[in-house]
Amino acid sequence: MDPWVAAAAPRVALVAERDLEALVGVSTPSGDVQGAEEAVALAAAFLPPEAELERLECSSPGHAPDLCGRLRGTGEPRLLLLGHLDTVVSHRAHRALERDGDRLIGSGAVDMKGGVALALGVMRELVERPELYAEAAVLLVNDEEWRTAPFGHAARFEGFEACVCFEAGERSGEGHEAVVVKRKAAGTLRVEAHGRPAHSGSAPEYGRSALLALAAAAMQIAEQSDPPGPERLTAVPTIMRSGEAFNVVPAHGELVCDLRADRLAAFEPVLGAVPGEIDGVRLSATMVRAWPGMDTRAASAETLEAAAARLGRPIVGAERGGASDASHMASHIPLTIDGLGPRGGGAHAPHEWVSVDSLRMRAEVALAVVAALLDGC
Repeated sequence: MDPWVAAAAPRVALVAERDLEALVGVSTPSGDVQGAEEAVALAAAFLPPEAELERLECSSPGHAPDLCGRLRGTGEPRLLLLGHLDTVVSHRAHRALERDGDRLIGSGAVDMKGGVALALGVMRELVERPELYAEAAVLLVNDEEWRTAPFGHAARFEGFEACVCFEAGERSGEGHEAVVVKRKAAGTLRVEAHGRPAHSGSAPEYGRSALLALAAAAMQIAEQSDPPGPERLTAVPTIMRSGEAFNVVPAHGELVCDLRADRLAAFEPVLGAVPGEIDGVRLSATMVRAWPGMDTRAASAETLEAAAARLGRPIVGAERGGASDASHMASHIPLTIDGLGPRGGGAHAPHEWVSVDSLRMRAEVALAVVAALLDGC
């Protein structure tokens, strides 16, 4: 193993457990300004004193500003470390960190405060190696989980040689350490229905049911799914709301569907499959979220080979269906690698967990990848 990786990884892992406990101790549902500010203050305190701190306007209106910390070096490459502090868990369901054997259980532990803890640890190690980079920056955003607005930071870091994102790590089917180099595009389709109310007992025939129209639209959208097809498209209705009283034909309603495919263009036929009207109910369909896909397999292959040599064991490139801000960055920084965080499970649930043993192993992976990037750029 590379001497720097071998020496730094135990330090990163040891402090990461402390940092993770502090970060998970703060409830940060996406959009909550007070929680975000508390988490940002912790992250800023965990960065090395040499880091230049900057608060950047969040991509989503009404959110706390994002945090950027920068280290200036004497080398040439510029490297961005990327993560988010917000979670999908509400204040009411929030769980502080607790240990159960190898598991550190708590809200947002794996998605992605464990990854943030490792990223901050890597920044503390990089401060001792200024000859490796011209600039090393960490960007922590507060709106990744529920963002529908365009991502506002990608162009800001255009020209950086590399980006590493610390979403949760994984192992390959053969048991090798894996990072994420391919992600599907992700979209959210919203259908609004406008019908006509009527008494559901005495005159239902005069009504035009938004609920039934949305149910029919949901079936038509689901029929567009083609996972084995060339775009590997999935179209999954996930939320339907309609009706305000048990004895009234519902006149209004909303349907939300989750779309995934290799390319954003694959969503267009799904949008086109929604009719303008069903049984007298007017329907309007819009995309409220559209995140690009990511495919950096070719761009990252040489780096992963060099990183594996530094690590002393294989690192393989993997694919993941979930969305990540790495996809936005990859459109501007072609050499983008994701999935450098610790391993765990239960993402998007209060019982999220991170493997304690994985903290050191994934710190080794992250440091090996960072070293290979800075040496090869």
